[in-house]
Formats: sequence, structure tokens, C-alpha cells
Amino acid sequence: MKKELIAALAWAGFMLALAYAATLAHRMGYIERDTVERLALGVTGLWMVWYGNRIPKKFARNAQARKTQRVSGWSQVLSGLVYTGLWAFAPIPVAIWVGTGAIFAGVAFTVIHCLTSRDKAKTA
Repeated sequence: MKKELIAALAWAGFMLALAYAATLAHRMGYIERDTVERLALGVTGLWMVWYGNRIPKKFARNAQARKTQRVSGWSQVLSGLVYTGLWAFAPIPVAIWVGTGAIFAGVAFTVIHCLTSRDKAKTA
């Protein structure tokens, strides 16, 4: 548990430091306001990728739980990569709407998988 807390605090510190550094660079005239927004929001996708990569590595009691963890991890990693890629390269309105849609799609896919696998487990 201590390692998890340290990792979460490290991510929070990194995200805050990046946002502060980008804001400072903008005030000094080195980067534009759009770049600050892209950096601050794009790093959120990387955070999701990191946590999604950690999901399958947790202990699970049975094979069905491990499968659900893998599906959840993959969906979070892929939606996080799409979100980050959009914030890096797409126009900002597209990054907002399509990126948010990618996150919702990843969550919806995981929820649907959980519901359908639960029904299969009941019938088996």
C-alpha cells in the first residue's frame, strides 16, 4: 500500500510541476497558451496508461477476475493512448470531444464486458 501511495503522489507531483512549468514558460513567452493546455491535459492520458498497465498486475482470486483485469487494463491503456495522441496532434475541439469519447468508450467496454461475463458465469 505504501508503494501505491508513493507512486500516486509522484504522479500528482509530476502533473502539477508540469502544469506549473508550462504556465511559467507561457508567461515568459516561450510557449503559447494552447501548448500549456495540451501539456496539462495530455499528461492525464499518460497517467491513465500507467494505471491501466498496473491493473492486470494485481492479485486476482480466479481466472474470471484475471480476465476482467486484463480487459480493463487494455481498455484503459488504449483509451489513454488515444486521449494523449489526440491532445498531442488534433485540433483542441476534436481532442476534447473525441478524447472524452475514447475514455467513455473504454469505460463502457469494460462495464459491458463485466456484465456479460457475469451472466456467463451464472449460466455455467
